[in-house]
Amino acid sequence: MLYHFLYPLNTLFAGFNVFRYITFRTIGAAVTAFLFFVLVAPAFIRYTRKLQLGQVIRDDGPETHLQKEGIPTMGGMLIIFTIINTTLLWTNLTNRYVWVILGITLWFGSIGAIDDFRKISVQSSKGLSAKGKLFLQVIGALLLGFILYSHPNFDGHLSVPFLKALRPDLGWFYIIFAILVIVGASNAVNLTDGLDGLAAGPIIITGSVYLVFSYLAGHAVLADYLQIPYVPGAGELAVYCGALVGSSLGFLWFNAYPAQMFMGDVGSLSMGGTLGTIAIITKQEILLAIVGGIFVMEALSVIIQVGFFKISGGRRVFLMAPFHHHFEKKGWAEPKVVVRFWIISIILGLLALATIKLR
Repeated sequence: MLYHFLYPLNTLFAGFNVFRYITFRTIGAAVTAFLFFVLVAPAFIRYTRKLQLGQVIRDDGPETHLQKEGIPTMGGMLIIFTIINTTLLWTNLTNRYVWVILGITLWFGSIGAIDDFRKISVQSSKGLSAKGKLFLQVIGALLLGFILYSHPNFDGHLSVPFLKALRPDLGWFYIIFAILVIVGASNAVNLTDGLDGLAAGPIIITGSVYLVFSYLAGHAVLADYLQIPYVPGAGELAVYCGALVGSSLGFLWFNAYPAQMFMGDVGSLSMGGTLGTIAIITKQEILLAIVGGIFVMEALSVIIQVGFFKISGGRRVFLMAPFHHHFEKKGWAEPKVVVRFWIISIILGLLALATIKLR
């Protein structure tokens, strides 16, 4: 919005020319989102307490988590609200990718909101069924796949990290692949959101990495120089990533141990789906498995645990899944688990950035 109102005024005052630059608007979006979240969150927390929208704790989890019962949840609603409004404020609204990513954010956020409300309500404490949740996620990802595939400039080739010459063409199968990436990312982030600040840290790091790749993918000269896929218009996603990082930092301010609020499924499902979508649009799909390695590890730990439990007749690989609970059961303090997972995420983020030149 600022881009459309203020940039045209550069003929009257040259200073308004800065609004043409994606880098400036990305920084503006990040700072705006952080400040807005920090200022509004205290009132949001009080309001959710008044409505008794508190966290529901499973009785089969770690005993230390029982004290989290009743802490305001669904902070993801404020994250989404902040991201959307900040993006609309700072981005170029004529860019189609902006509306695509906002649509995915709202769709996956709505799925999470329904799930959270059902968990909190007296009538149902289990939320949406796994099949129902998966069905809605697939529908959203399928619609996105068709939208991208039907565009004249659609590129169905994969970009393989470290191997610049290897770009297999998936054709129409790319739609199926996009569904797997988006739905997988959404659920992986959801599984990671189990400790104070645990999901927020990797979300910030992953969002920051894709901020860089969005900008590079949308810049013809830099994309050609670095030999990464050029995606016209993808640069505006950097502004969205800035809003995502800023709002996630604001959320972490209140979600750091001991947490004053949780993001809930409305936050984790939407953030995961969003990151998966950005990976698809920027043609850095496989890279998500590297920078989002924490999410992958958490998801795999659940798959391994459940699979081995069924095959072995009741035996377990981990003391508890997802993986972060395994370390809690081993006696690690919650902050230690979280910070060490952040460290791993930072290393993976740096490795992902290194692929820009190692191709």
